[in-house]
Amino acid sequence: MRYVLEGSVRRAEDRIRVTTQLIDAITGYHLWSERYDHPLKDLFALQDEIVRQIVANLRVEVQEAELERVRRIPTENLTAYDLALRGRESLLRAWNETSKEANAQARQLYEKAIELDSLYAQAYVGLSSTHYADFFYHWSPIPAQSLTRAEELARQALLLDGSLPIAHRTLSEVALWKKQHNQAVSEAEQAMTLDPNADESYDTLGIIQVFAGRPEEGIKLIEKAMRLNPRYPPMYIFHLSIAYRVAERYAEALAPGKKAVALTPNFGPAHWNLTVIYSELGRLEEAQAELAEVLQLQPAMSLEWVRKNLPFKDPVVLERQLAALRKAGLK
Repeated sequence: MRYVLEGSVRRAEDRIRVTTQLIDAITGYHLWSERYDHPLKDLFALQDEIVRQIVANLRVEVQEAELERVRRIPTENLTAYDLALRGRESLLRAWNETSKEANAQARQLYEKAIELDSLYAQAYVGLSSTHYADFFYHWSPIPAQSLTRAEELARQALLLDGSLPIAHRTLSEVALWKKQHNQAVSEAEQAMTLDPNADESYDTLGIIQVFAGRPEEGIKLIEKAMRLNPRYPPMYIFHLSIAYRVAERYAEALAPGKKAVALTPNFGPAHWNLTVIYSELGRLEEAQAELAEVLQLQPAMSLEWVRKNLPFKDPVVLERQLAALRKAGLK
């Protein structure tokens, strides 16, 4: 949903006043506003008239807004622009389908775009995201190196264009996994400031707050991300389940946890999350079955790996997760 029309209606004696405004849902900017003030003689005829006027104005305003958006293409090299668009499509598939192949394809496309325009900030952001995906999904043979590369490229993008919210979002994710919780929150909030209607930023800040020890706040943010984007990706439902789980609301964590596994069956952390939930609910047989899935997808998973890598700020919360995994049989 690119544009949102909002407004209000007020009645004063025998007159009615309707105020409307058109908002770009991506940037939060107000594109157009109008006020209609009419005598209240025939309400339904008045309603039709106002609707006709709004639709006529909207058509012009939306067309102009779309033209303005096209004029802001962030590179003069149209081939680079096309490559970056294709890279974004592949990157979305990589994240939503946990596809290593799509991620590698996205990286090649972004690298070609940068070869054609070395100042193309958005291509650097996309390339950064492919390295972060390598780290996050355990596709990289050297995870720490992938995380570092993601950070370097995001910073390079911001040097070229400081207004890119996705670059700050990537830096917030990098900071989280480096256990720099305050920095992670700061970067995610900066992303939200730059684009207050971006659902991704609310989800990112939400999961950061969960790991930072504020799961109830995290739940609210992730749920807001889902409201902003009703066609939200599987990662949101996974994050919501984690948030409920860390808040010790295990019964509420179960349904989204099961849905996350159904949507991303090859994503080890989704099975890991469900393992902990079942263990905390005392359903050990189901916890053990989920743990078997985890170990098949991530054979190197161990209690020591969890202790070393998961970015929980509160050691008590981390120990609770470890105890649940130990009860399920993880060594």
